[in-house]
Amino acid sequence: MEDKKAMIYDCAKELFSAKGFKDTNISEITKKAGMAVGTFYSYYPSKEKLFMDIFLEENAKLKHDCFQALDLNQAPLAVVEQMQKLNVEGIRSNPILREWYNRSVFEKIQQTYREENGVDTVDFLYESFHELVMLWQSQGKMRKDIDSKMIMMIFAAIINVDTHKEEIGLAYFPELQRIMTELVMKSLTDCSQ
Repeated sequence: MEDKKAMIYDCAKELFSAKGFKDTNISEITKKAGMAVGTFYSYYPSKEKLFMDIFLEENAKLKHDCFQALDLNQAPLAVVEQMQKLNVEGIRSNPILREWYNRSVFEKIQQTYREENGVDTVDFLYESFHELVMLWQSQGKMRKDIDSKMIMMIFAAIINVDTHKEEIGLAYFPELQRIMTELVMKSLTDCSQ
């Protein structure tokens, strides 16, 4: 049975990569997998659930790869800027992760996934980076008066501002994000507060 689920997963990943979420349907996935449509529903309640499972796995791989490539001997600002750069490059090179920028599609996918799996299941906190923030705090390189999880939420907000480029104005990106990161990091690393 796990072989069938893996086959559906792999075929869907291939189709989502080639055609995107919106232009891929369940019947195409099952046809490619050599199964009946009903078999799909034995393993996944919806196309959104399957897509999010694939998206989250791809996202976790990207974050792991980014973290492994970081030069942690740099100052915190340089590390965060390097992480942002690697993350953006990774998202742009991965057709499944690029769906993050298709807000009309991704918001629906994310909502459906949360309804099926619970509110906290789409959590983009990156444990390795969270551990690094706590290390910086213990070393006196980052403010201790702000909870480390709040700092992670601040980082998430900086990353997510990218999804509002059009509203803010495309002419300001990526410079706006770079300046925001620099200002936030200067405040977070000012340990005199």
